[in-house]
Amino acid sequence: MSANQEQRTIRCLVAKAGLDGHDRGAHVISRAFRDAGFEVIYSGLHRSPDEIVQATVQEDVDVLGISILSGAHDTLVPRIVEGLKEYGAFEDTLILVGGIIPDDDEDDLKAEGVAEVFGPGASMDEMVEYVRENVPERR
Repeated sequence: MSANQEQRTIRCLVAKAGLDGHDRGAHVISRAFRDAGFEVIYSGLHRSPDEIVQATVQEDVDVLGISILSGAHDTLVPRIVEGLKEYGAFEDTLILVGGIIPDDDEDDLKAEGVAEVFGPGASMDEMVEYVRENVPERR
């Protein structure tokens, strides 16, 4: 992390994509990120890929954390990534996915542009450290 990154607050959007109505994990992550000193925006439930892209761009976040428990990750995440690319925001956004993601799907998500996938039981400290070490530098 550069000296410039250490001086500014890391901005995160925690987003609940699709019809998934379980948001306890998203709240836990939001609180852990906030407690780590990050600025956190929570999207609320039932957001479409387009709404998530718009919020990511409009809020100028460094990190997009997508929480999915419904199994729709293989459809929703590529649409979000494509939208970020269309707006020129993909390169400046660290994309994380959390929730119930089968091991076989992790490589596909990473090939789409997801930096890391965190499943159930992932350590909050590890996630915070991962963000600090991998947040993109702003141009």
